[in-house]
Amino acid sequence: MINLNLKAKPANTYDAIVIGSGISGGWAAKELCEKGLKVLMLERGRQLEHIKDYTNAVKAPWEVEHRGRLTTEQKKSHPYLIRERVYSEFNESYWMKDADSPYTEEKRFDWTRPDIVGGRSIMWGRGSLRLSEMDFEANAKDGMGIDWPIRYKDLAPWYDHVEAFAGISGQAEGLPHLPDGVFQPPMEMNCFEKETKKRIEATYPGRKMTIFRTANLTERIGDREKCQYRNRCAMGCPFGAYFSTQSSTLPAAVKTGNLSLRPDSIVNSIIYDEEKGKATGVRVIDKHTKAVTEYYARIIFLNASALGSTFILLNSISSRFPQGLGNDHGVLGHYLMDHHFHAGASGISEEFADKYYYGQRPAGFYIPRFRNIGTDKRSYLRGFGYSGSSSRTGWSRGIAELGIGASYKDYLSEPGPWQMGLMGFGECLPYYENQVTLDHSLKDTWGQPVLKFNCEFKENERQMRVDMDADAAEMLEAAGLKDVKPFQRDSYPGGAIHEMGTARMGRDPRTSMLNAWNQVHSAKNVFVTDGACMTSSACQNPSLTYMALTARAADYAVQELKRQSL
Repeated sequence: MINLNLKAKPANTYDAIVIGSGISGGWAAKELCEKGLKVLMLERGRQLEHIKDYTNAVKAPWEVEHRGRLTTEQKKSHPYLIRERVYSEFNESYWMKDADSPYTEEKRFDWTRPDIVGGRSIMWGRGSLRLSEMDFEANAKDGMGIDWPIRYKDLAPWYDHVEAFAGISGQAEGLPHLPDGVFQPPMEMNCFEKETKKRIEATYPGRKMTIFRTANLTERIGDREKCQYRNRCAMGCPFGAYFSTQSSTLPAAVKTGNLSLRPDSIVNSIIYDEEKGKATGVRVIDKHTKAVTEYYARIIFLNASALGSTFILLNSISSRFPQGLGNDHGVLGHYLMDHHFHAGASGISEEFADKYYYGQRPAGFYIPRFRNIGTDKRSYLRGFGYSGSSSRTGWSRGIAELGIGASYKDYLSEPGPWQMGLMGFGECLPYYENQVTLDHSLKDTWGQPVLKFNCEFKENERQMRVDMDADAAEMLEAAGLKDVKPFQRDSYPGGAIHEMGTARMGRDPRTSMLNAWNQVHSAKNVFVTDGACMTSSACQNPSLTYMALTARAADYAVQELKRQSL
C-alpha cells in the first residue's frame, strides 16, 4: 500500500533524483552532487560494495565450485540470460533472475539485466570510442531517421571531461571518423599484432589497426591502481583499474556528502503534477517488502538503461499523458537499435613461433569503419568496425585430438600457433517498427506489466554483414594468415548489449522525446541520458557517449535550476 505518512514528504524530498546507478547514473549523481545538489540515487539492484563484494575476483578458477560453469538451476532461473556470453558462475549473483522479471517477444530480443548497484558498469566491455561529426550528421545526410539536435562540437568538451576522469587508455590516430581523445598511454600490441597492423595498413591505405581504446588504466588515478592485466574485469576489479560506478563516480559523489543511495528500490513510475506542469517525484516499490513509497525532487534523471528508462516512462500514466510521460505523439518505445555482430573471420599464423607474451591484456585491437567513407560507396547505408584479438593456442587445442602418452602431454605443454580473430560490429538503422511496448497480460514479481519486444535486423544490416565477414577474411589473408575461415553466426537485437534509441533526441516534439539537452519535451525537469536518448547508433561502442551526454545535461540542469527555469 502507498505510504501516506504526510510527515515523510519533507524527509523524502531532494534537489534531484537519479534513477539507476550504472554508467550514466553514476555520472549524473557525481556531477549533480559536486555542483551542490542533494541527490537521491535509486537502484533496483542489491548493494555491491567495492572490493568487499567482488567475491570471485581473486579466486583461481578451480576455487569456484563448478569452474565457472552454470548449474541446471542457474540456467532455469535465467532462461533469457543464458543466451549471452556474459553470464557465468563467476558473476552469477550480479544478474537479475529472469523468472522474477520476465519479458515477452514477438521477435527475439536478448535483454541482459544486472541486479546490483553499479549496474552493467561492473561487467561492461569497457570499449570507449567517441562518435564523430559523420555520425551526428548521418541521419540528416542520408535521410534515414531524424536529425540529431546536436553536433560533435557540442559534445567534444564533455568527451574530454569524462575521459580525463574515467581514465581511457588509447592511441591517437588522427582519424576524423574516430576522433582522438584524452588518453592515458596505450596498451602495447604483441609482436603478431604489430606485424599484422603493418601488413593491413600497407595493403589497404585507407584502413587503420589500432589498440582498442578502453576504460582500463595504464597510469594510476587517485586511489585507483593501473591495470594488472588479469582480464577478470567482469567479476569486479579490486584494484579499481577500470572505470565503474563503484570505483569512480560513486566515491566522488559520496565524498561531497550530498548523496543518498537507496538500493533494492524499484522505480515504478514518475509522478506528474498537471497544475505545475512538471514531474514532482517517483513511486518506488521496495524489492523485499513490496511497499510503495514516494520520493520528490525538482529534477529527475532517468538512467535506468535504455529499456529500463523506457519502461518507467511508458508506465507513468496520467490524464495528461495517457500513453506514458512525454509520449504525446507515440514516439516512445520506437526506433529500438542495437549493434549487429557475430560476423567476421579467424585464422592462424605459422610465424613468430619463438615469441610469446606476458599477462592477459584486457583489451583487443580495433579496425575503425572504412565502408561508406570518402569515395567508398556500398549498396547499404552506414558501416561497421572490427574488434579483434590474438593469442597463442594452448593445451585445449588437443581436446578434439586422439592422443596418449608422454609425448602427447609434452606437445600440449608447449604453446600452439598464433591465432587471430576479427568480429564486426555494425550500425543498425533507426526503424519505427522496431519497438518495445508494455504487455499487461503478464506481471513481474512486483505486479508490474512487462516489456514486449518486436525488433529485428533488416535488409540494410543483412547486406552489411556480407562485407563484415568477407572483408575480415580478405584482410587476414593479406596479412599472411593461414586457414582463414569467415564466419556468420546468428545475431539478434540485444545481443551486443548496446540497446538504444527508444526515447530519442530530436528537434521536433512530434518525432522525438527529448530536446538537445536531453530534456523530455513536455516535462522539462525530466532528463534521459542513457542509451534511450540516442538518435542513431553509429557502429562505435556507445557508453562513452552516454557519459558525455550525462555530464553535459547535468551541467545544463543546474544552470536552469539557478535561473529558476525548472
